[in-house]
Amino acid sequence: MEKNWVKIFTSSNFYQSEIVKQVLIGHHIDAVLLNRQASSHQAFGEIEVYIHQEDFSQAIEIMILNQINL
Repeated sequence: MEKNWVKIFTSSNFYQSEIVKQVLIGHHIDAVLLNRQASSHQAFGEIEVYIHQEDFSQAIEIMILNQINL
């Protein structure tokens, strides 16, 4: 992963991380998912959402306004 990306959300449920990603993208913030779940057993590991460091404050505000649990 490139420099200046920060993790803003983590969940063991893929759909929760995907919702966060889509909300951020809907507000013109680049977001990517990093799947750290074990490929053989998805109960282990987490899905992480990363954004550019300079978008962090705005992303937190968006998550709060959209009532996304941190």
